[in-house]
Amino acid sequence: MKRLKRSVGAAVLACVLPSTVLAAGQPNILLILADDLGFSDIASFGGEIETPSLDRLAGEGARLTSFYAAPTCSPTRAMLMSGTDNHLVGLGTMAEVLPFAKALQGRPGYEGHLNQRAHSLAQLLKDGGYATYMAGKWHLGKADEQGPHAWGFDRSVTLLEGGASHFKPLAGSKVRVENVSYRENGRPIEVPDDFFSSDFYTDKLIGYLEEGRASGKPFFAYAAYTAPHWPLHAPAAYIDKYKGRYDGGYGAIRQERIERLKRLGLIDAQFAAALPAPVPSPQWQQLSVEEQQIQARKMEVYAAMVDHLDMNIGRLVDYLKKTGAYDNTLIVFMSDNGAAGEDHAKGYSPDDGMTDNSRANIGRQGSNINYGYRWAEVSAAPFSLVKGTTAEGGIAVPTIVRLPTAMGGEGGRILRGFGRVDDLAPTFLELAGIPLPGDSYRGHPKQPMTGRSLLSLLAGKEPGTARPVAGELFGQAYVRDGDWKLVAARAPDGSPPLPDRPYQWRLYNLAEDRGETTDLSARHPERVEALKAQWRGYVEWAGVVEPPPGF
Repeated sequence: MKRLKRSVGAAVLACVLPSTVLAAGQPNILLILADDLGFSDIASFGGEIETPSLDRLAGEGARLTSFYAAPTCSPTRAMLMSGTDNHLVGLGTMAEVLPFAKALQGRPGYEGHLNQRAHSLAQLLKDGGYATYMAGKWHLGKADEQGPHAWGFDRSVTLLEGGASHFKPLAGSKVRVENVSYRENGRPIEVPDDFFSSDFYTDKLIGYLEEGRASGKPFFAYAAYTAPHWPLHAPAAYIDKYKGRYDGGYGAIRQERIERLKRLGLIDAQFAAALPAPVPSPQWQQLSVEEQQIQARKMEVYAAMVDHLDMNIGRLVDYLKKTGAYDNTLIVFMSDNGAAGEDHAKGYSPDDGMTDNSRANIGRQGSNINYGYRWAEVSAAPFSLVKGTTAEGGIAVPTIVRLPTAMGGEGGRILRGFGRVDDLAPTFLELAGIPLPGDSYRGHPKQPMTGRSLLSLLAGKEPGTARPVAGELFGQAYVRDGDWKLVAARAPDGSPPLPDRPYQWRLYNLAEDRGETTDLSARHPERVEALKAQWRGYVEWAGVVEPPPGF
């Protein structure tokens, strides 16, 4: 039976890929996920942070400017691993929210972990002849039977929680990010004394790849980094590199990024960027000199984290080149959501007596610092709002795809066609010559994959017009059909991230106003009603728990 499936898969692959790819065997797949990285943070997307490894990938491949994730991390990871809308596979909300959301508890699709209705991308690739490896953040379930080893990964080393110190956790600390769980192949491990997250995950993944070379199998390698997620930590040499770079403040850095985005051709010269959100977070000129120095230091550390992450991505790419695997590897890089503006340490993981948030210690072991809403707006430039929202700044993420050499494709391309994170699993399966799994797996019912393959878009064979999609998290929602987007998104205002108030819908034409600056709902009421009807269909199909009626 397995041989039959492989032969069918090869026939499917032959229809879409050049024979040279087939001659080289099934392509390898390297998926790299950054955590809370904003749209304009890396240099090839307009940022001032030095990211030469990612820039080289962009120069050899393509940058996707209209690729969507979910508003936060675990729902994105659920869609990535299953190829299915997060509400259908257990992450209709995050596990961290469930204790405070009685209306969601016990509801199908709101289990807070990847449920048994989900297909597993890793398992399907493994069945198709792939070696499967993972290093980094899992965040899809903490029980023994919920880890990556139970979802088809041959080898894995993972952080089970959603965030952790990037240094070795401090023994005796009561801070939540210092009390976390690491597993290797499902078994608890203690990380080494010289642990730093990005270095550790890279070392482990390269080790797995090296150990598996003798098998001759193609690989699926998933590098799920936790940088630049809070808390802000980076090696000292990288922090020193950015000393003074952010003394100009939020507005100046943000405007520099918008101008670079225009020069790079990622947005047009007339692009109307979103204005700063009306949140209770002061602008740069409202800060004292001392406060400005502290804020600048936070962004120096954030930039250092991204720079250091880029160095480790370069190590992975260099390993592939050294071993001759690079030319036959699909590489996808993306962020799991928009830039993070929330104060995690306020309520979720408060400081304790071992915390040292002094200016001299910001970015070093024992500090528990976020960079705040205004720097997140800089990272999200040119879009509106940030992580946790369904505005473009919350769900549009920087994405780079480098195809196997035999598939061709001019380097440095900018692809404006729409894609979403649940499209990656179907894309990888098509590339591997593995048919879509349908509504069952080994006799067990499953949710069919909701994404569609992007292979033709990536190969330059179609423009990639937007398929109708909808999404929801924390009572924020969106529907997108073509260039039209109906969205109910609000800036963080200190209220709980729960579906506790009616939607306030706004309508945007993203072809003309992707900065979401001008609400067109009053001018196009018929368009609003049509998109609301699509929303009602999505709610019924996905089992979304809505805010109170009356909208």
